[in-house]
This record gives sequence, structure tokens and C-alpha cells, in this order.
Amino acid sequence: MSSVKIRNLAVLFLIVLLAGVVLWQQLKPEGTAVWGQQATPVSAGPGAGKPAPAFTLAGNDNNNYTVDGPRDKAVILNFWASWCDPCRQEAPELNRMADKYKDVLDVYGINVTSEDYKPNAERFIKKYKLTFPVMFDLKGEVFAKYNGAVFPTNVFIDKNGVITEIILGVLSPEDLEKKIISLTGS
Repeated sequence: MSSVKIRNLAVLFLIVLLAGVVLWQQLKPEGTAVWGQQATPVSAGPGAGKPAPAFTLAGNDNNNYTVDGPRDKAVILNFWASWCDPCRQEAPELNRMADKYKDVLDVYGINVTSEDYKPNAERFIKKYKLTFPVMFDLKGEVFAKYNGAVFPTNVFIDKNGVITEIILGVLSPEDLEKKIISLTGS
């Protein structure tokens, strides 16, 4: 084979490969799961030191749960999806922390149902025996209020209704407990 033909085949191969990568990027799901802790992206909207955006969502126990200003306990909002492997990893630890610190902390699990399938989320709740309230953000509106971009996203809110930290990804059990102790003063 001549060097011109080899070069043409190589160029054709690279074009096909590049087209495949572009197509794959267009077809992959929008939701992203994150392993480990990452810094919150810089954007307008809620962040550390700012009031938590208000919302009310119905829980899987048929009660309504509200975040809106000062409250009796600090709260962690855990935004998750059933297909998210890091969410699966952190579920048992969040359950344990919710039980251990129940006198000073509320943990609200918020399934971003607009990025999930509700029956799968319900199976997730049963599989991991979640004891803290779980809500379904059917249209992703609450997730959007908090500039949600990845799963899991954990928002730490103090008793005054102020966001102290937003964590993208999974914390180690030790780091999670340290942040809870700092948040609650326990």
C-alpha cells in the first residue's frame, strides 16, 4: 500500500473516531454522579453564607416537609438518584447519621425524580431501609433552586436557615460526621 493510501485511511479513521466521540457526548445522560468530594461550582444563586431557598415537598410518608428560614434543628438536604452509584454508597451512612443525630439534625432525602424513575427510587428507599424523610422532586424544581448539577449533592443548612456548605459527591463517614458535629455544635 502506498503511503498516500495509508495516510488517507488514517485520516478517515480519525474522522470516524471523532464523530463517534461527539455522538457519544450528545447521547449520554445529563445527570452526573460524583465520587468523592468536589468544590461547589462558581455560579449565581445559593451558596455558603446565603439563606437556603424555601420549598415544601411531600414526603414518601405523606407528610409535607418545608425548608424556609429558622428552624429547631439543622438540616442536610441530600439530592440523589437511584441509578447513582455514589448515592448508593452514602445511603447507609446517611441513615446512620440521621438516627444518631436525630435530636439536633434533620436529614431530608430528595430524589430528583425528573432525572430518575419513581418506582426505582421507591425500590432504593426500601433496599437501603431509609428511615429519614424522602421527598420526590418530580420536576427538578427544588434541585434547580439549589443549582443542582451532580449526584449526590448534600446541602448543609444551620438552624438559622443559612447554607453553611454544599458538598458535591460522597464524603467519607468520618468527614460527614465532622461536618455534622460542626453544623449542629454537638
